[in-house]
Amino acid sequence: MAQNLQIDKLDKQILSMLIKDAMTPFTEIAKELIISTGTVHVRMKKLTDMGVVLGSHLEVKPSKVGYDICAFLGIFLEKGSEYHECVAHMKKIPEIVELHYTTGVYSMFAKIICKDTQHLREVLNEHIQTIRGVQRTETFISLEESIKRQVEIKERKKGS
Repeated sequence: MAQNLQIDKLDKQILSMLIKDAMTPFTEIAKELIISTGTVHVRMKKLTDMGVVLGSHLEVKPSKVGYDICAFLGIFLEKGSEYHECVAHMKKIPEIVELHYTTGVYSMFAKIICKDTQHLREVLNEHIQTIRGVQRTETFISLEESIKRQVEIKERKKGS
């Protein structure tokens, strides 16, 4: 467990550089921030241990590997108490890439990636809508992803 549980200006600078380009070598970060490479490693280990950094991953553009449909799904549950059971079933559906418990009209909101509209229909009819507790769904097909980014880490000015 990390001793220092505070995120300071240096941590935020390191995170900011890696958010812009996760492939940035630690040596380059160290050079830019005028610190040792070891310091970058120690800081990243601390941020990982704190749960700030959740790991690293490879991001693949779905359309380049044959998945042309991105859809968002509003899910209405019969009862809110069925949420955990529904989530357990939805975790088994690989086309669901994000799932959120929400306020507002829907009980849950999901992002799903499918090969085509036939595949989307199959996922909806044969997998999601057959889950006990799912009352109905409303589907929104994304025509274009205009913005996708990580949260920007900024140093808060004193007095704000």
